[in-house]
Amino acid sequence: MENNTYSRLRSFKDAHNVVTKGPLALLVQLTRIVRTKTFPLNPEDFLTENKGQVAGLGGGNLKKILKDHDVTQVLASEGGRTSRGNMGLMMKYVEFLNAWQTEEAIDFDMIEAFWAEQVREYFRNLPFTLTADPSRTIGASLDELFEQAKKRQKQNPGTQYLGAVLQHLVGAKLSVILPPDDFQIHGAYVADSPTDRGGDFVINNTILHCTTAPGEPLIQKCKANIRAGCLPVIITIFDRVKTALDLAVKFRLFIDLFNKQIRLLRVP
Repeated sequence: MENNTYSRLRSFKDAHNVVTKGPLALLVQLTRIVRTKTFPLNPEDFLTENKGQVAGLGGGNLKKILKDHDVTQVLASEGGRTSRGNMGLMMKYVEFLNAWQTEEAIDFDMIEAFWAEQVREYFRNLPFTLTADPSRTIGASLDELFEQAKKRQKQNPGTQYLGAVLQHLVGAKLSVILPPDDFQIHGAYVADSPTDRGGDFVINNTILHCTTAPGEPLIQKCKANIRAGCLPVIITIFDRVKTALDLAVKFRLFIDLFNKQIRLLRVP
């Protein structure tokens, strides 16, 4: 269950549509600034001399605060200083904090951690870019896409972007070459067993397994496919092909497949 602090902040975030880098940059820095201020806060104290911008915002300051929360990506080079709408958002945030302070003591550590997590979410949700360049091969373009996924995965440990991109690409290709409703598309993170399927894509008796890290569990799943009379196909990235082949040899997958096909051929 979400605690009261996060619930309040999420309501503010949703009410003011705080999802882009400018507003996020403002709120991260403003939260750090108001720690040293006396309540009730006065919005005038957070304006530059010409009253045209929010005072105290800057790319270096933002970078330092985010680094305290292990966020190393550059959110906004100018720290949100020139973002339109930040003046109004600052006033709303000051009003929000003043009202909150009259009800209970505010934990600014939790507030700052919340906004830092929203910054991580912003980076996690950035779209990948696939460039249509006629001078490059399709393979080269896909390699670039995979590199983006690898980088995003490194920045956000625990989320398998590379595997998700691979599965979506395979699903997109199948949607192009197969008639509608010939196969089901499942979520990239949906396990096979709860959905009662033998792999990521099931097309008649062919089972497609999409993976960027082939291992023994996958080979055992392929063996189960073969025992069920199906043909397993492993789809992986280029630098994992040898790994998949070595595992297939080690666990006699090819022998099982050969024997099964011979047995199937002998069925009257």
